[in-house]
Order: sequence, then C-alpha cells, then structure tokens
Amino acid sequence: MVKAISVLGCTGSIGRQTLAAAEHIGVRVAALTAQRKIDLLEQQARKYRPQFCAVYDEQAAKAFKTAVADTDIRVGVGMEGLLEAATLAESDCVVTAVSGAVGLKPTLAAIAEKKRIALANKETLVCAGELVMRAAKEKGAEIVPVDSEHSAIFQCLMGRKPGELHRILLTGSGGPFRGKARSELESVTPEQAVAHPNWSMGAKISVDSATMMNKGLEFVEAMHLFGVTPDDITVVIHPQSVIHSMVELCDGTVIAQLGVPDMGLPIQLALTYPERMPSMFEHLDFYHLRDLTFEAPDYEKTPCLKLAMDCARTGGTAPCVMSAANEVAVHMFLRRELGYNRIYDAAAGAVEKVGVVQHADLDTILEADAAARAYVLETFGK
Repeated sequence: MVKAISVLGCTGSIGRQTLAAAEHIGVRVAALTAQRKIDLLEQQARKYRPQFCAVYDEQAAKAFKTAVADTDIRVGVGMEGLLEAATLAESDCVVTAVSGAVGLKPTLAAIAEKKRIALANKETLVCAGELVMRAAKEKGAEIVPVDSEHSAIFQCLMGRKPGELHRILLTGSGGPFRGKARSELESVTPEQAVAHPNWSMGAKISVDSATMMNKGLEFVEAMHLFGVTPDDITVVIHPQSVIHSMVELCDGTVIAQLGVPDMGLPIQLALTYPERMPSMFEHLDFYHLRDLTFEAPDYEKTPCLKLAMDCARTGGTAPCVMSAANEVAVHMFLRRELGYNRIYDAAAGAVEKVGVVQHADLDTILEADAAARAYVLETFGK
C-alpha cells in the first residue's frame, strides 16, 4: 500500500474520486496539479494540505499563488510544475488523471524515479505504450491501471503465468446511443452525449464513451499493459456494466471481475495493491441484478471503435495521431463548433493525412501529436 500520492489532474472526475479514496484509507496527499480550475484546487489544497501544487495554465497559476499566499504550499507552473509533482521525493505513487498527451512526460519522469503509476490517463499508453512499458520494465516501476476495464483484467490475471492467458474479453456498455445508426446521430448535442447510462465521468471521456472511441483507446492500452496483440483482445458489448472485463485462459476457463459501476473501486485498489481494504462504496446485490446481456460490436455504427482497432494493428504513431485528433475534435464538439459525427471524420482524416512512424522516440511521438491537432484545427475549425 502506498503512503503518499501526487494527483495529476486533481480537479477532474478521477482526481476528485482519488482524493476521496485517499482520505478514506488514510493515504497522505503530497502534491496536486490542475489545469486552471483554481477555485476547486484551492479548496482541495486547504483540505488536504499538500506541500506542492502546480497549475498548468500560467495566468491561473499566478492567481492560485496569490490565493494560497497565507499557506506554506509551494506553487509550480506549466509542464515544469507537473514534472516536479510527478517526481516529488515524498510521494511514492503518482495518479495520472490528466487528460490528453500532457500526461506523457510526467508519467515517464515518475517512472524514472521508480514511483508506482496509478494510470488513469489513457493517452499515455495509446500514444507511447511501447516507450512507457519499456521504461517501466527497465526502472522496475509498477504500473497499476485505474480504468475499470483494465483494473478488472489486472485483477483477473493476478497470480497467473503469462502462458495461461488465451484472450482478453474487453467489455463496454455501448454508451447512450447503443444500436443507433450513424445517420440517426447527426444532431446529437453535447448534453445528450455526456449523459452516460451507467457511469459518472468527465465530459471528454463521456463523449468518447458515446462514440466508443473510449473502448478503442482501451483496446490499444490493453495491448501494451498486458503484452498482447490485437488478435488477443475481443470487445464485448455488455450494457449493464456489471462485468468490468474478463479473461479467457488457455483451458477455456473464463474469469470475470464484477462490481458496481463506480470508479472509486479501481482507484482504491491502485492505492492499496497488493492489499485490499474495506471501501466506502456500495456492494453488488445479486438479488437485484437485471439480466446480464452481451453483444458483438456493430462496427458500422461505431466507426471510432473500428478506427482505433485498425490503428492498433498499424502500430507506431498511428494510435497517437488518432487520439490527438479525437481529443481536439471532442473539445470542439463540446464547444458546439463541430457536429457529433464529424468527430470520427476528424480522427480518421488525421490518420490518413499524418504519416506513421514505427518505433518512434518521444520527440517523434510529440511531433505526431502536434501534427494531428494542427490538422483538425486547420481542416475543421471555423
């Protein structure tokens, strides 16, 4: 079990739930970072008393520094601040709850210091999975997944030998528009897209869940986390979100992890692993469960999922380009600057336009990320 944590992205949904879980189990908060929500950051800082806070936005950082001038909290700015939070000596675990490729450098810095990585930032492995997993292996740093699906797979594989795994069964609810044709979604609003039927999540990840790009990102992430190929992963639509994922072993046995759809559970496990502790969350009541149903994905209705799986097979910088383009497109959609169906068009267009580099180094990955973002803004911006 960890003793102190740095939470990168503390004002988002995962960050807030991480702080609640840490308080419940008695883990100290050593550092907090936010992009620009300084009012909430100030509340958190005064409650949890971290020794260091960082704000990514420079103007917001100045305002935050003034707001906490009566405390002894040190304040950092920008990427330099995130890197300091990720490498703080007093913290033995870094929770990466930031959104987008901004989490990549801090994660690699934390790995270099042999911190445990409680990984909630999908883009870190989607963009640079090969690089990150190699660094973790070389440094002996633990990566414990926080995503409910990857946490489920992680738990199902505990104590298993590598040769015992036959395939991963990656489950997904199908989102709020499950079964609807793409032509029916032309006029979808941000409010409709973020209204997930089972999970309470941030806006960006909720939209990704609606388009099923989120499941595609998880597909790529699972490849790297568990050292498997795309052919070793099967996506299963499970609308009730009770089974969070499964593994099929070489003898045909299937092991599933079940629980209520609450991100607090995998977050707490990432902090207590390999131990378990009583949680503050509701327990699963089998007598009140509805039927558990399963379907195959319809790739014509979920082209973002198909695109991500194709990028996983292409490898190299293809998943990075897709993820970066999707991130920009989703934020444009949330600002009502882009239609819902155009999110896929933006991501697919970037993959076609930006060249793929295999076995890329960090600089090349960041260049691919930037090129994808520029393409979307230039092609789909006002």
